[in-house]
Amino acid sequence: MKREALVVGINQYPSHTNLSTPAKDAEQVAKLLKEYGEFEVYRLPNKQGERLVDPDGLVKQQHLEDAINRLFSTKDGKIPDTAVLYFAGHGLLKEDEDGKEVFLATGETRPGKERGITIKKLQEILANSQVRQQIVWLDCCHSGALMTDLGEVHKGRDRCFITACREFETATGEVLTKALLEALDPIEKENKLVTNYTLEDFIKQKLEHTPQHPVIRNDGEIILTGKDGVLSKICPYKGLEYFDFNPEEPKKAIDPRYFYGRTQLTNQLLEKVEESNFLAVLGASGSGKSSVVRAGLLYQLYLGEKIPSSNRWKIYKPFTPGEHPLQNLAKVFVDSELSDNARASLFAAQGADGLGQLINNANAERVVLVADQFEEVFTLCQDHSKRQQFFECLMGAVNK
Repeated sequence: MKREALVVGINQYPSHTNLSTPAKDAEQVAKLLKEYGEFEVYRLPNKQGERLVDPDGLVKQQHLEDAINRLFSTKDGKIPDTAVLYFAGHGLLKEDEDGKEVFLATGETRPGKERGITIKKLQEILANSQVRQQIVWLDCCHSGALMTDLGEVHKGRDRCFITACREFETATGEVLTKALLEALDPIEKENKLVTNYTLEDFIKQKLEHTPQHPVIRNDGEIILTGKDGVLSKICPYKGLEYFDFNPEEPKKAIDPRYFYGRTQLTNQLLEKVEESNFLAVLGASGSGKSSVVRAGLLYQLYLGEKIPSSNRWKIYKPFTPGEHPLQNLAKVFVDSELSDNARASLFAAQGADGLGQLINNANAERVVLVADQFEEVFTLCQDHSKRQQFFECLMGAVNK
């Protein structure tokens, strides 16, 4: 896995007030990300001949833009799995007849002639990036503009965006970064790991009573730092476990990224789903049926890239029939107002019509139900009448 970070700490502003802490803050972030996050770190401004953020260095607009573009783009045919942008310096708000615009200021900034990377430009770079895990931390005034008109995160991407304050606010130097550094240090943390969600909880609590209001957006789970590193904690091999996908459980949503080699079969399953309301995936035990359905078929339906509009379908969490197949089917419809027992009774009494009612209540173009380990209907369910009710319920709904 390739993990890269760009840390920017600008002290020198020839035509604006010089700052005293950004370079030091950026260097602390750089060291922590390298030591505990296993990131390859790039620094701006870089002290010549040393791997340090230069407190006396100047940063030009084009230099900063090129560095950000390199961070979030393909390099040598490879895309980083995880990319971090940390910026500390001046954030400037420009207001005129054309509206508002916020800049991450560079050394070329002049009064009345703002120069730097606009937040809109940064949003554009992020939107077009194929990096799976995008992390942006902005410790500067007006940085909350990053969250304005940000749009929905591309499915299959994870994000951790944190800004020091809201768009209309100024920020006090180091307030966010002090909390950020403390939060990222895994030594005293539970499990010795820090994720974007534990980071969010810590910062919200730490800065609850400060004058500025940090803005945080998290999409999906990202492991940021760990006492013994991070890469060893992310294992792409599942052993005898299946690759899963459930967008409501971030830890399982990560599986499709490491699921390879079944593209052709996944495409065949997608074609079958387009043609029919029923699909059976058969194979020997341990051959990967569950993985290709969950991390292959369901993930592609969730993305909506192979079948237009499938991202608007209602995809229920896969269930296993077990000893009581109707009751386990009933548990799938957790969004129903009826209890599990009431739904199971509905299926038993009305069969396909009862299941059809719940499917219609989903108010979706199509509904996807997955019965995994289907053989349990025969191996675990010993009641022939219950087994038959389950078959009639499912197949009757399929034919409606």
